[in-house]
Amino acid sequence: MTGTTSMPVAGVLPAEHAEHPPADLLVRNAKVFTGDPARPEARAVALRDGRVVGVGDDHDLAALVGPATEVVDALGRRVIPGLNDSHLHVIRGGLNYVLELRWDGVRSLRQALAMLREQAGRTPTGQWIRVVGGWTAEQFTERRMPTVAELNAAAPDTPVFVLHLYQSALMNRAAVRAAGFTRETPDPRGGQIVRGRDGQPNGVLLAAPSALVLYSTLAKAPALDDADKRTSTLHFLRELNRFGLTSAVDAAGGFQNFPDHYATVIDLARSGELSLRIAYHLFPQTAGQEIADLRRWTATVRPEDGDEWLRLNGAGENLVWAAADFENFSEPRPELAEGYEAEFEQAVRLLMENGWGFRLHATYDETIGRDLAVFEKLAAEGLFPDGNRWLFDHAETVSAHSLDRIAALGGAVSVQNRMSFQGSAFLDRYGPEAASHAPPVRAMLDRGLTVAAGTDATRVSSYNPWVALHWLVSGRTVGGTALRPAGELIDRETALGLYTRGGARLTGEQDVKGILREGFYGDLAILSHDFLTVPEAAIPSIESVLTVVGGRIVHASAEYEGLDEAVPPVSPAWSPVAHFGGYASTGARQALLMAGAVAESEDHRLWRATRGDTPPVPPPFVDPCFAH
Repeated sequence: MTGTTSMPVAGVLPAEHAEHPPADLLVRNAKVFTGDPARPEARAVALRDGRVVGVGDDHDLAALVGPATEVVDALGRRVIPGLNDSHLHVIRGGLNYVLELRWDGVRSLRQALAMLREQAGRTPTGQWIRVVGGWTAEQFTERRMPTVAELNAAAPDTPVFVLHLYQSALMNRAAVRAAGFTRETPDPRGGQIVRGRDGQPNGVLLAAPSALVLYSTLAKAPALDDADKRTSTLHFLRELNRFGLTSAVDAAGGFQNFPDHYATVIDLARSGELSLRIAYHLFPQTAGQEIADLRRWTATVRPEDGDEWLRLNGAGENLVWAAADFENFSEPRPELAEGYEAEFEQAVRLLMENGWGFRLHATYDETIGRDLAVFEKLAAEGLFPDGNRWLFDHAETVSAHSLDRIAALGGAVSVQNRMSFQGSAFLDRYGPEAASHAPPVRAMLDRGLTVAAGTDATRVSSYNPWVALHWLVSGRTVGGTALRPAGELIDRETALGLYTRGGARLTGEQDVKGILREGFYGDLAILSHDFLTVPEAAIPSIESVLTVVGGRIVHASAEYEGLDEAVPPVSPAWSPVAHFGGYASTGARQALLMAGAVAESEDHRLWRATRGDTPPVPPPFVDPCFAH
């Protein structure tokens, strides 16, 4: 702590003879949702040495204010426990963040193409423009994807790769050349390089249904050097802090080798620079080598190795490649190979016998049912349930019968808001009845299962947790399509629990994380708008104005600007993040407005005419698509 009192402050005076050591940080004048059933509401929270030391009313905690206590007046805003994304590809995302032009939250295709055109002007020769992550055509007012012709017009000479979830990708001519695609390039297994009449690749890649063609092509683009990977990860973690995230469970993934791709977060943890708590998983990368990888890991590292900032949580989200299905709802459900169970059983047995938990990517009930049959076989030998934490991820079409079997075996489920972005495709393929409970969160909770929530960002959805929370309570896609009836929805307090206590249970940290109670981690967020009362349509616009992790202020905006820890400048200087930021907000829109890339509203025009200077940032923009 700085030893100076934060602004704005008021109303709490130091106690000359405090019975307890003073707090390092006190947040007062707040509407605190603690998540603690024993005391669900409070007005103030005190932190010392990274932990909560007091929860109560302002006058209750006055005795904890000393000369060096940093006092933050929440100005009546909502305070919540720090959010915990239970399925986020945070390690891989951090290594690439500053290279990516994010269309997350951008409201029109016209604006998105203007960003692309501007970025092409500053991207150096040899580098690619990568649009990666949580966007879909439904969020645009035009309700359509860009065309390859539009990419060519916006960036004639700079390679452009536009990833649309795990469904498809668009490439301009320069990117097709840079990737080395020609008439002779064969289609990879499970993917398609779309071609014109002349047989030449036309710039469209399709996952059919495997996304390998998409992310193997993306991997051809230049990577950052080690120093810039470090800076990139720091900025990505701060971007997550911006939305009130204080923890994440990293689900590993393709092209994330251990230990090579973990070196950056390990270095940041050793130097005390992480601003997000990370529990990570290990994911075998090479088909045919999975058992050897798992055997080597179980012999050299152990779950819970690390500390409260960075710790190993287990294996997955794939254990053997043959058991993995795909989440591309634009394609039919894939039929998995017959007989994968023998190899899968070997992997699960190895983990359980060595005290390892695991997580499993499983979109469809057909996959889940086959996996459960293996678990039930091992349960006859006493390996299930045994106290090792294990879970299914996604589970959009899991059946009631499978949920009963998961509960009997001591499993858990992590759900993500992939339906926010792919809900319309799912609806078209499987119909409204299936879409009404995809995934069946209410049925999971009714069975007493441990359920945690997340995003599956950064490629298949946005990392913005408030988009996910909006989906949990509204059942609507980012385009406003209502998928789930009222009986399938959950209330806002329950949704917050899935994003706080739920994630803590998946990592065995439920006794120190996920609620605001004495002795728990000092992780909290002061929100720009009250999630518990704000109109439903405005939930995706919520941000944190002050985020605290372990008693450290790691994000500060609005009245608290400048109270957070400094981070190095974005590098390289031509990075899209240096110019547009990450998730599109009013600030990003303002930058585009100043550049003439989007139309200026009448109130901004009048402000300029009368004041002659920069207008104020407008209130958070609410997409009219949500206002149904």
